[in-house]
Order: sequence, then structure tokens, then C-alpha cells
Amino acid sequence: MRRILLCTAAVCALLALWPSANALARADPKKAIWGPVTRNGVSQFPIYQDLGAKIYEIGLGWAAVAPTRPADPTNPNDPAYQWPAELDQAVAGAASAGMRVSIELTTAPGWANGGNSSEFAPLDPSDFAAFAQAAAKRYPSVHLWQVWAEASRAEIFKPFVHERRDRPLTAAMKRAPHKYAAMLDATYGALKAVSRSNLVIGGGTFTTGDISALNWIKNLRLPNGKPPRMDLFGHNPFTARTPSFKDPPLGHGFADFSDLHVLTGWLDKYLGRAGRNHKLRLFLAEFSAPTDHANYEFNFHVTQAVQAKWTTAAYRLADHWSRIYALGWFSLYDDDPRPDGLQVNRGLLTSTGKRKPAYFAYRNG
Repeated sequence: MRRILLCTAAVCALLALWPSANALARADPKKAIWGPVTRNGVSQFPIYQDLGAKIYEIGLGWAAVAPTRPADPTNPNDPAYQWPAELDQAVAGAASAGMRVSIELTTAPGWANGGNSSEFAPLDPSDFAAFAQAAAKRYPSVHLWQVWAEASRAEIFKPFVHERRDRPLTAAMKRAPHKYAAMLDATYGALKAVSRSNLVIGGGTFTTGDISALNWIKNLRLPNGKPPRMDLFGHNPFTARTPSFKDPPLGHGFADFSDLHVLTGWLDKYLGRAGRNHKLRLFLAEFSAPTDHANYEFNFHVTQAVQAKWTTAAYRLADHWSRIYALGWFSLYDDDPRPDGLQVNRGLLTSTGKRKPAYFAYRNG
């Protein structure tokens, strides 16, 4: 009886998150979301399904999966690989909810990057590509693969030399985008060798970046001068203003949500060359707006009502523009409280599971 009561309580807690049954969500293949696989032992996929999300996003860190060098690196059954049980659960949960999965491949183990911390790129890009190939074999139902998002930020991808704003990059500054381009192109070949259905998301840019989006795109070049191959361009367009394609550009080579038309112009000019990357569509993996109070990550915050307004505006623009392939919300829940009170309230739900206005904005988006 005690087990029955506990299970009933868990189900009730989950049902309390749902809107009324007669308010149907708008399912949209462009709606993506980050969030937990389970919470307090309860699957979160019924919530993602209720929201109408069709792509579940999750990360896979090479450094954690392969702490020692595999003898057969393209074989997912090599004993060196330690695949996370959570990802197995995510793939199964997404399938049950009628969702696709997008896996972000990131980080590098010390054996591959000269003994550095995991933000450092591998010395040999083919090592990362072999890991990607093993992952694709391990998860054959997954066909969306993002390569090292926000690599244009020094805290995420190294070695890195910051740009001088509004100036061309020096040779030292170009090293980071060149390393990323080589890794991306090698990974593209490896993933396509497993399945031609695999879509490779490259780019690695962010609204601003320690190298601006424009300078990063200009310098995504292989040793032969060509741009790396990719199927979709990954960009995280966080913004401090209501998304609108009528706004003036931020300038400085930056690109927030309102600048996405500018961004695609850069892609067409600098990456659409040599018969590849023609009219790249955008995979906007992460978007949100922090609410309620100051926080440790953003230099602004908005009210919950404004967060909902921006959510509606962003998904409306995404829905009506064919160049946007997907728009992901990061993430389902607000961060848990911190002693200093600077947690990021980025979610559609509060940390305790209460629906915010943005929950319904996303649901209807």
C-alpha cells in the first residue's frame, strides 16, 4: 500500500503541472527544449509532450564518456567508453513522446588534448570524429548532432585569443576558429559514414562571443581555404530586447535574435562557398530570458510577463521563417536557489514546478 501511495503522489505532482485537458498544445517540429530526463523519479517527457516540443536536447561530453583512450574508438562497445544511462533513458523517453533527440557533442579528454582541461580542443580532430561516430552507432535513432556549441567563447573552447572588437583577427586569434573548422569537418564525414540521415549542426556561435559571430564565421576555414561542411548552423541568439526583425542591428559583429537576418547574410557570404553550405538553415539550440532578479549569468533580467512576451515573439518569428530549422528553450526549470540569491530563473517552470506565463507562451508557440 505504501508503494501505491507513493506512486500516486508522484503522478499527482506531475499532473499538477499540466494545463486543463481542453487546452491543447501546439505541436511544432521547430520547438526544441532542454531539461531533465526525470525529476524526483518521474519522467519529464509527458511535460515536454504537453508543451508540444518535438526535439529534446541533451549534451554528451567526450571527456566523461572516454576518460581513457579506446583501443577501437569508432566502436561504441569498446570497454573504454562509459555511456551515460541518462542518455539511454532520454532516447527511449523521447521516442515514447514522439520527439526527436539532438545530442550536443562537447569537451575533450586529457589523453586527446595534451593533458589540458576539457575545454581544450583535441590535438587531432580525427579523434573527436571517431568519438562522434561511436556515439552515432550507439544511438542509431538520433539524427541531430551538434558539434561543440558556443565555441566562440573562451571559457568553452580553447586554445583561444580574444578578438579586438571591430578589427580583423590576427593569426593567433584565428587559431580557435581554424581548429573548430577542422574538427567540425572531420566529424561531418564520420557522422555521414554512419548514416546519410545524420544532420550535422556546426558553427558554434553566440550572440556576442569572445570572437564575434561575424569574425568567427569569416574565419571558419580549413587548411585548403574552404569552409567546413555542415548541414545546419548552430547559433544561440540570447537577447536583451523583444525579438523583432525590424530592430536595428547590434553592430560589432554581434547577432541576437533580432539580428538573425543579418546572420544568415554572413553565412551566405562567407560559408556558402565551393558548392557546400548553400543557404544554411539555423539550429538555434538555446534561447531564454532570465526573470525576477539579478543573476550570476546575465547582466539583465525581466519580469515573468516580459519573458512570456519574448517567448511568443521568438516562436512566432521562427514559425514563419523557413531559414530557422529549430528553436530550443533553455530550459524547463528555473535553477535551484543559491545562497547568494543569484540563481538564474531561466525556466518555463519555477524550481518547485509552478508554471510561469512563459510555459503557456511556449505551449502555444
